Amino acid sequence: MSQSTARKGAAGFTLIEAVVALAIVAVGLGSIGALIASSARGNRSIEARLTRLETARAIMTALPSREELVPGTLSGQIAGHPWRVDVFPFPAQDPGPAGRLQWTPQAVVITVKAPSGASMEINTIRLQRRNTK
Repeated sequence: MSQSTARKGAAGFTLIEAVVALAIVAVGLGSIGALIASSARGNRSIEARLTRLETARAIMTALPSREELVPGTLSGQIAGHPWRVDVFPFPAQDPGPAGRLQWTPQAVVITVKAPSGASMEINTIRLQRRNTK
């Protein structure tokens, strides 16, 4: 047996080495796939939250003026997002002698739901001029 014949038989990968290399590549590709899927889910979640936030901002912009905002509930739907606005007197402190405060605070709660069922709630306070007549 010549030296060149012995080298030809030892050259290349064995079947076990090839299987191990393929397993390492498969684990790497699986990890990359899971990372991409997680990133896509996060992106969809952020987009849905921004859509609900923009809907809530549109509702806040369309609320009646201070003088016209009365306690109660308003509701509707914008672009497939059901919403509700609850207005009620804010439990304020005592206005003091002879009711010197000019403003009455009102609590405003805006709730927006996504078609998927996720919801967002924004709590704010609006001041309404007190009738001093």
